[in-house]
Amino acid sequence: MAAALENELEVDNEDYYSLLNVRREATQEELKSSYRRLCMLYHPDKHRDPELKRQAEQLFTYVHQAYEVLSDPQSRAIYDIFGKKGLEVEGWEVVERKRTPAEIREEYERLQRERDERRLQQRTNPKGTISVGIDATDLFDRYEEDFEEVPGGGFPHIEINRMHISQSIEAPLTTSDTAVLSGSLSTHNGNGGGNINLCVRRVTSARGWGEMEFGAGDVRGPLFGMKVFRNVTARCFVTAQWGLQFSSRGIRPSASTMMARHLDQNTMGYLQWRWGSQSAMTTSIVRDTKTSHFTLALQLGVPHSYLMMSYQYKFQDEDQTKVKGSIKTGFFGTVVEYGAERKISRHSVLAATVSIGVPQGVSLKIRLNRASQTYLFPIHLTDQILPSAVFYATVGPLAIYLAVQKLIIMPYVQAHKEQELEKQKEDSASEIARRKQEAESAVLLMQESVKRIIDAEESKMGLIILNAWYGKFVSDNSQKRERAKVIDVTVPLQCLVKDSKLMLTEASKAGLPGFYDPCVGEEKSLKLLYQFRGAMHQVLSGDTDPLRIPKQSHRIDSET
Repeated sequence: MAAALENELEVDNEDYYSLLNVRREATQEELKSSYRRLCMLYHPDKHRDPELKRQAEQLFTYVHQAYEVLSDPQSRAIYDIFGKKGLEVEGWEVVERKRTPAEIREEYERLQRERDERRLQQRTNPKGTISVGIDATDLFDRYEEDFEEVPGGGFPHIEINRMHISQSIEAPLTTSDTAVLSGSLSTHNGNGGGNINLCVRRVTSARGWGEMEFGAGDVRGPLFGMKVFRNVTARCFVTAQWGLQFSSRGIRPSASTMMARHLDQNTMGYLQWRWGSQSAMTTSIVRDTKTSHFTLALQLGVPHSYLMMSYQYKFQDEDQTKVKGSIKTGFFGTVVEYGAERKISRHSVLAATVSIGVPQGVSLKIRLNRASQTYLFPIHLTDQILPSAVFYATVGPLAIYLAVQKLIIMPYVQAHKEQELEKQKEDSASEIARRKQEAESAVLLMQESVKRIIDAEESKMGLIILNAWYGKFVSDNSQKRERAKVIDVTVPLQCLVKDSKLMLTEASKAGLPGFYDPCVGEEKSLKLLYQFRGAMHQVLSGDTDPLRIPKQSHRIDSET
């Protein structure tokens, strides 16, 4: 499929629901009622003028086609998922109609490559992590007098003291067996090593699975392990793991088991026991809701015992912003962390966390998730708790992010959108011209019906549309610019009035009879001035917002 931005700008000129002015959940009776009303309006036999008759035949065909698709359950299901292109010949549904065969061929080949890449990723499910540790303690904790006689000594020394790279891929063997190959490389202050692991997992039933792991490396030696998972009940599951690590110091066995239970719809309780070089027992409660995530954990073990509590608040915005804080205290000391996370693109999430504790000092952790890849940058600032380090670790990343967002990213995205918008307008110019001509023809065919509707409404002081404009409204006084962005839709809306009521469904109004899109890819609104029971009313509605008039809240005061 085309890119996300192209999807947003694509002109849906064949919105059958909008054409029939029905809800997407419309029943067969609602479809039939709307279809009959439009048939009476556009039936060719009602017009004697040859030109009007030809235009009526064309519009009647469109209405009949929309009804045929939506009245058939199978065709309607395909249309709801794939649109009109899904109903056409296989192969064409993925290719947007271009003006030249070369462009069509190029688009088809690009989409084919994207499908192949997605299939490969779905089969291998690659995951990777790159971590780069940075020592920046020289920024805040140094003796200036020691560097006065050293050339270049006035500049702080920042170094990369550790790095870790890991990658894994999956290979489905059968419907129940999967092999996972993973490897990692690590280095710290010039010393490092790596390992490679092979894991074979088998799904034994709908309630459980098991896996065997084999590993080798130049640091810990060969490894053999087993792990099983089992759903005990619908609300409880258990995992158990055993392992043997072979090294120059002998064989080191290890084992662990964990039991988890749903305490309620949003809360899980965990109890874990681990035996080996670092034996411990941990119990934790995790509550995850739509707006928050809370964790409380207690661990008793050798050499580490601690109590940890963390809370994360999830903002309900488009960028999925999250703020979090945690405190962890134990025999090793106390650590306080706080940070934020934000979605910066369709597949990327950026997070920053400040860690303050005794005895490790102050550090800043930056994480970037790009699809299934993770990039970590832990930056050690000081070994002690210094107010200056805490301040810059908190304010610095936020200031840099806002500056980059405002000065680089937003101008680039805006320019890119404008380019795509211009390209979309050029590509759809002929289609928009066709839709404009169809709308004008529909308005001509509506004239007689509108006169009858107005006469009937005037006789009972009902609903009369005085003025209706559709398009992009601007705030300045440039009437020329505003007229270029909006169209007059008074007649089409009056034609939809029935029993002193007008109801528009939750869909783009560009697909309504007598409408077309005057500003492709831009935000549009519908502005109405109407009269009901001798009083003036006015309303401004969004393009895809449902609208029902008349309403008391739309009434204009006599003084106004």
